[in-house]
Amino acid sequence: MTDRTHPPTRRAPAPARGALRTAVRRPLAALITAAALLAAPVLPLSGAAAAAPASAAAAPPGDHRPGRPAWHGGWSASVQPPGPGIIPNWSQQGFERRTLRQVVRVGAGGDAARIGLSHRYGTAPLAVAAATVARSAGGAAVEAGSVRRLTFGGAESVTVPAGGEVVGDTVDLPVADLESLTVTLYLAEPTGPATYYQTASATSYRAAGDHTGDVGGEAFTGTSRSWYFLAEVRVRCAADCRDDGVVAFGDSITDGLGSTVDADNRYPDELAELFVREGRPRSVLNHGISGNMITTGTPGTGESGVDRFAADVLAEPAVGTVVVLEGINDIGLGRPGGQIPDVSVEQLIAAHRDVVGQARAAGLTVVGATLVPFEGAPYYTERGEAKRDALNEWIRTSGTYDEVVDLDRVLADPADPDRLLPAYDSGDHLHPSDAGYRAMAEAARAATL
Repeated sequence: MTDRTHPPTRRAPAPARGALRTAVRRPLAALITAAALLAAPVLPLSGAAAAAPASAAAAPPGDHRPGRPAWHGGWSASVQPPGPGIIPNWSQQGFERRTLRQVVRVGAGGDAARIGLSHRYGTAPLAVAAATVARSAGGAAVEAGSVRRLTFGGAESVTVPAGGEVVGDTVDLPVADLESLTVTLYLAEPTGPATYYQTASATSYRAAGDHTGDVGGEAFTGTSRSWYFLAEVRVRCAADCRDDGVVAFGDSITDGLGSTVDADNRYPDELAELFVREGRPRSVLNHGISGNMITTGTPGTGESGVDRFAADVLAEPAVGTVVVLEGINDIGLGRPGGQIPDVSVEQLIAAHRDVVGQARAAGLTVVGATLVPFEGAPYYTERGEAKRDALNEWIRTSGTYDEVVDLDRVLADPADPDRLLPAYDSGDHLHPSDAGYRAMAEAARAATL
């Protein structure tokens, strides 16, 4: 058992990271799949895709009030390359003459919305024949009278260039705090393999033919637990607009793996709920990527945390704080001589310093989160535990981060501090339960004043 007696305590191009970026051969995907409990990778709207031309149909940003941001992020997700992953998904086969209906919950609301689509990993243009947004009525159903046709530069269809993204025109649909919206896309032409987000912890729906205008959900007989092409919902600020949103940045523990599907119990969701209950709604955006590593990019997990930070965090509107929780996959998956390189504590610290530097250069407050206990997880080793302890001690004591949220101590079992408290364990000894994610949010709240 480890001794825990010590006291607790915008868009910009990412520069080359030298030794922090490691090329990994494609067979690595099989290794990550075998480590099942890590969940699937995701990749942000970043790098070359961030610079790719967004379709000429992208709409103007809308009205701006002097000195205040006009838009904030209501909801967002990083995206990833198509692949088999560890849960069944439709990304490799793509879609043809199919309607996709996807439900997401907005953190802080506003008086209008815009929807962003990503074709980051497409190899040919993506034709979206029709699209709508509506208030969710549960499952695949939507609220009658709330359906709005999406337009792109005034047109009801749009072609997204390979590797690009588009943001639709402003939709006159007021959005309440913590309200669920349903985005429906009709894909008439073959899409090819789909850019997606694997571990959504939410149900998406599929129907044959065009059902973008349906209020009921009867036609949607196919289900998936991933999101496809949908990357963001931006919300226009109302009179009480805030410009201090929070980005939660990390791996599957930020992603919410292990939380109840369709319950919005990921820790960033719980944090948004705390802000609303306090009467001061605040944008909270989840940029967790299951399987992601802070030092190393792979074909399965996409860009490293260092290399994706600018596009995932700095490109978000009206953000003031970022919470960084990453490094456990570097520790658990890395092996000397392995396809995933063994990383030292010094390399982990260098990567954390790098993302802190990027955030500070953009004027953000940076909160460091200690890595949670993982004894009993499939990739646990005593050597890895020693690295986790050393990195956590550096996060607590180095003064590099503006604030520290000590999730290690929040979630640990007092009887065995290297393990998650059973009530906080989803069952795999790595990912928290709903109660664990709630405890994380309460701890993060104190560090994001």
